[in-house]
Amino acid sequence: MLRSMYAGISGMKNFQTKLDVIGNNIANVNTTGYKKATVTFQDLMSQTTTGAQGATENRGGINASQVGLGSKLGTISNIHTQGFQQTTNNPLDFAIEGDGMFVVASDLVPDGESINLNESSTAYTRAGNFYLDDEGAIVNPQGLYLIGFGVTEETEDTPETINSDVLSKIEIPTDAQSFSVQTNGTVNYIDAAGNTRIAGQVALANFSNPAGLQKDGSNLYLNSENAGLVDGLVTPEADGAASIISGSVEMSNVDLSEEFTEMITAQRAFQANTRIITTSDEILQELVNLKR
Repeated sequence: MLRSMYAGISGMKNFQTKLDVIGNNIANVNTTGYKKATVTFQDLMSQTTTGAQGATENRGGINASQVGLGSKLGTISNIHTQGFQQTTNNPLDFAIEGDGMFVVASDLVPDGESINLNESSTAYTRAGNFYLDDEGAIVNPQGLYLIGFGVTEETEDTPETINSDVLSKIEIPTDAQSFSVQTNGTVNYIDAAGNTRIAGQVALANFSNPAGLQKDGSNLYLNSENAGLVDGLVTPEADGAASIISGSVEMSNVDLSEEFTEMITAQRAFQANTRIITTSDEILQELVNLKR
């Protein structure tokens, strides 16, 4: 059989995968916190017909002659560039200005104890559309708790402060008159007596390689061995960390003009590979007709 036919088949499979990725990007063009994906290809092994020869006293060197056998899928990478911010004026909509991700978890330990992220059902997200549940805890649309730093108890001598050593869910009392979120992630509320109190502070997780995170659906990412989770959660606006913008959400970073251009390119490349298969089939037909 002709090698060109198998090369065309490999190209068709690869560009079909690329069209699948492009279609998913376009489908999520308005998905909150979505990060687009890109596809790269690699060439397959090449069949050597003649090997390379070095130069001698009488003649120069000769390059190797190789015939490629097609292409294969290289990578499908997530591009974690900043998406544009959409203003919602909802105080529980958070956008991250900079690097970092929100931490959400379930299966929390009892109140007053620090959360062990390794033992909790922990996920990470850039989608900042949060809500209050019936107990006043800040949760995402799947009911996972937004993780932040806890608060020390108020005494007669010292007011309550943020305790960066304790991770917990952030709860606003149901009888609170109002609440607000600062750019450093601190959640303040006014209690029934009219006093300003602290509910907690939103914590962020940083990754040295965010493209290594695994998508888990529902705008959630899971940590992986190649994501490079930085030890310890960070405080917004501290040591160059990102800021929290309340009243806005980060939208998808998909560029429709770029995706349509890539779609046209992939479509034409797919057609070209089908033409290779058609031409190879015509050559095989000519070989069969030699018997006549």
